[in-house]
Amino acid sequence: MAVRHRLIHAAPHQVWDVLADASRYSDWVVGTSDSRVAHGRWPDLGSALEYTVKLGPWTVSSTTVVRRVEVRRELELEVDSGPVGTARVAIDVRPWGEESLVTVDEHPLRGIAGALHNAAVDALIQLRHRGMLKRLAGVVEEHAEAGTHARA
Repeated sequence: MAVRHRLIHAAPHQVWDVLADASRYSDWVVGTSDSRVAHGRWPDLGSALEYTVKLGPWTVSSTTVVRRVEVRRELELEVDSGPVGTARVAIDVRPWGEESLVTVDEHPLRGIAGALHNAAVDALIQLRHRGMLKRLAGVVEEHAEAGTHARA
């Protein structure tokens, strides 16, 4: 099971502000170089983002669809990785005192990734989540700090 968590030094609403900003998706999701709304109003149920992944000289565009949302608490996405298949990515944001405990739970869902899912795949996903949560924390904490200075 590919589940990882991180304590982020910001309030849950500040974490949600970043998760709910479609233009920030590529700032915290490892491997993406840009993102834009494909349809709907992100992160409403059924809305989708299109994003670009660059691997050396190759560029691939794909989509992420919101499958479940509880505003400021949970965001469940279906990430389409083309021929590899899709994955369910659940992001849970909980208050932890004045901070936020963010948990990411990812499982291959459809396609070859789902068929070949094993402990080795989970280990690779865990490594990516470590980087993703570190990036998310950086974006959120910088955003929260900028908001604090703006009010001062």
